[in-house]
Amino acid sequence: MDIIQHSIAVGKYLVSPLIRHQDDGNFAASVSIRSGRGSGMHDRVMRFTPRFASHAAAARYAVAQGLGWVRERHPRRAPLALPCAG
Repeated sequence: MDIIQHSIAVGKYLVSPLIRHQDDGNFAASVSIRSGRGSGMHDRVMRFTPRFASHAAAARYAVAQGLGWVRERHPRRAPLALPCAG
């Protein structure tokens, strides 16, 4: 089961790590970057190949990658990231 936790709002984007526990005991990381609302909503999901020994390490990596993606497109918005309940 995918777990979405610790979403971070950055301007018009919502960055959410998606972590999956693997059969070998490691964790796989993905990140969802959502923007817009209703029928205009767009959700970009990136999956990563590294595997992690802990859920927390996978979540940190996913969030860092998602924020990096946002920062490349909007350099002034990334430092204003605030955690959201999620």
